[in-house]
Amino acid sequence: MAKDKKRREALIYHAEPTPGKIKVVPTKPYATQRDLALAYSPGVAEPCLEIAKNVENVYKYTAKGNFVAVISNGTAVLGLGDIGPEASKPVMEGKCLLFKIFADLDAIDIELDTKDIDKFVETVKIIAPSFGGINLEDIKAPEAFEIERRLKEELDIPVMHDDQHGTAIISSAALINALEIAKKKIQDVIIVISGAGAAAISCTRLYKAFGADANKIIMVDRKGVIRKDRDNLSLEKQEFATDRDFQTLADALKGADVFIGLSIADTMTPAMLKSMADDPIVFAMANPDPEIKYSLAVKTRKDVIMATGRSDHPNQVNNVLGFPFIFRGALDVRATKINEEMKMAAVKALAELAKQPVPEQVNIAYGETRLTFGREYIIPKPFDPRLIAEIPPAVARAAMESGVAKLPITDWDKYKEDLYQRSGEDNKVMRLLMGRAKNDPKKIIFAEADQLDVLKAAQIAYEEGIAHPILLGNKEIITELKKELEFDAEVEIIDQYGQNSLEKRTHYAHKYWEARRRNGATLYSAKSRMRERNYFGSMMVLEGYADGMISGYSRSYASSIKPAFEVIGRAANVSKAATVHIMITNRGPIFLADTSINIDPTAEELAEIARMTANLAVAFDFDPVIALLSYSNFGSSKHPHSRKVKEAVRILHETDPHLVVDGEIQTDFALNKELLQSQFPFSKLAGKKVNTLIFPNLESANITYKLLKELHAADTIGPIMLGLKRPVHILQLGASVEEMVNMTAVAVIDAQEREKRRKAKKGVKK
Repeated sequence: MAKDKKRREALIYHAEPTPGKIKVVPTKPYATQRDLALAYSPGVAEPCLEIAKNVENVYKYTAKGNFVAVISNGTAVLGLGDIGPEASKPVMEGKCLLFKIFADLDAIDIELDTKDIDKFVETVKIIAPSFGGINLEDIKAPEAFEIERRLKEELDIPVMHDDQHGTAIISSAALINALEIAKKKIQDVIIVISGAGAAAISCTRLYKAFGADANKIIMVDRKGVIRKDRDNLSLEKQEFATDRDFQTLADALKGADVFIGLSIADTMTPAMLKSMADDPIVFAMANPDPEIKYSLAVKTRKDVIMATGRSDHPNQVNNVLGFPFIFRGALDVRATKINEEMKMAAVKALAELAKQPVPEQVNIAYGETRLTFGREYIIPKPFDPRLIAEIPPAVARAAMESGVAKLPITDWDKYKEDLYQRSGEDNKVMRLLMGRAKNDPKKIIFAEADQLDVLKAAQIAYEEGIAHPILLGNKEIITELKKELEFDAEVEIIDQYGQNSLEKRTHYAHKYWEARRRNGATLYSAKSRMRERNYFGSMMVLEGYADGMISGYSRSYASSIKPAFEVIGRAANVSKAATVHIMITNRGPIFLADTSINIDPTAEELAEIARMTANLAVAFDFDPVIALLSYSNFGSSKHPHSRKVKEAVRILHETDPHLVVDGEIQTDFALNKELLQSQFPFSKLAGKKVNTLIFPNLESANITYKLLKELHAADTIGPIMLGLKRPVHILQLGASVEEMVNMTAVAVIDAQEREKRRKAKKGVKK
């Protein structure tokens, strides 16, 4: 049943709301007749004529320089084999997606309906003028070797068959570091390669380029060790044939130092692993199931240095560490090819990066306490934000030094800054949220679990390991909805109306009455309120039965937040609670506050909101750069509204001098770094990228975030509640399933942070 459900989820993901995973988006204005006249006839004639004069101008006037073609005939799709061009299209679209999100390269997939080498090569040559680079994908060997060789010779743009070279580059970096840890030299070790396809051949060639001794390399295919006395060997296999007296993989592995698996699952046995030399290096890269299971390998040999192709084990050899960044560097210098020097530069940069201190956001995203160079960390993680600033420059330099770059880079600092701008920080927050939540999931109440979408969100949170849901609501309805969703996990359901909850209701009513009896509450009204889910759920959190709660899907914000304020109350030293929305925009995440609670905060309250928002940004691993917004700039208006904001800034400068904050300032100046620098160079924000906006009142904040969300289809996280004693977060009415899952992760992280602070206080007291 679980397999059927995953299959259905995958099909829905690819089919809805729009079939496929990529689309074309215009990069120029097109709203007016003038725009269209420039985009097409007659204006388009001018760049055409310039390109006709000098073909290199195509890079100046078109998208060619940032455009990659992902081309396949579907003859060797990973794990699926020869499934044909149409069936391979979802994979190729996925590759295009990876190019965009990791390196900001535009890519289009092209599936060719031919197995004929000549036709394939001729077709790619004919369409090549449209593209800055060609990524060949999932083409079976030996045809893949010939296709790539010919295209590299006959085209003057970068061409790379990623199945060959991607794995070779990543595994070479891992091998260099593994050998360093094992205190072995590449020229001395015996390397056994299981597999003889395109990836295996390319890997072995690159190992040789780094100094591996050909006489100490043994390659094994389905028929056994590739020996010189075997008949009908392809040219590629002949290159690695041995005359050593081995017949089987087991024979070859006796005393070997390195095992490279590029074959099929379970080809290596514990006995084979035991027969290897001390500190054996095992790269079992078959996907999805490796040549030997990770758990079995580390159980068999405590000294093994292990890598796989899987993300759920240490040391994942993942091609996404290579191809987006290699093409990025190659296209940025208009390289005419991707040569050995460029590939080796990528290897060295990857290997070196693994030895550098790991950013905290990477530790958080992968649920690690502290990643450090060693047996379980020999290769960077795919979501390491440093990759884009390290690999492309190394590749670009190598292209320049080897003489294949047409557009040399002169300002490397600016180039690195540009690369960071391309790094896709819009995804960073989401990865960070999910990674941190999974690291230590908490018990979160879903206060409206008898609503289908809320239950869907709870199901995703449970299945993804984000939280331990407690389902609050009508038990009969929840049980029926669980069946409909095939949510068969044993998750706690609490019906606040039910007889089974009578004891809890009575207990919570007395607690509530004791706390609120001098605020007009009676015991009768307290008992009545405990039949309401938001009062009951808030009491569960206050009493420690749950770590947090999300609510508000089916009720107005005001009616949902009131029970939290009455039951939970504000945290110590907090005069005003507030909310933050994180808007995921194309310039990166922007923190907006206060979006839901304070109608017209005072200057002191604005300063407090700014402090709390800054703390939230830091918790999400961002350095807050804060603008306090107004309709005026730095005293240009004397109206009380703008003076209030100016006073809030004065307070912050005095009480929190470490914060990068300024105002009052208009929104366009705050977000336009060049405009701000030119007009107000004295500002603390000058030259900086603002990522936190504090609004002067509720209406401006609420209108702005909803406008951004609807007009730009911007993803949002929020409203995130700041300033309560316990983690309770109220959703906007009708929030989507995705928004609820995101807020669940926020509630979990909120609970985690509070737990850390409690433990820290206890430690200080001791």
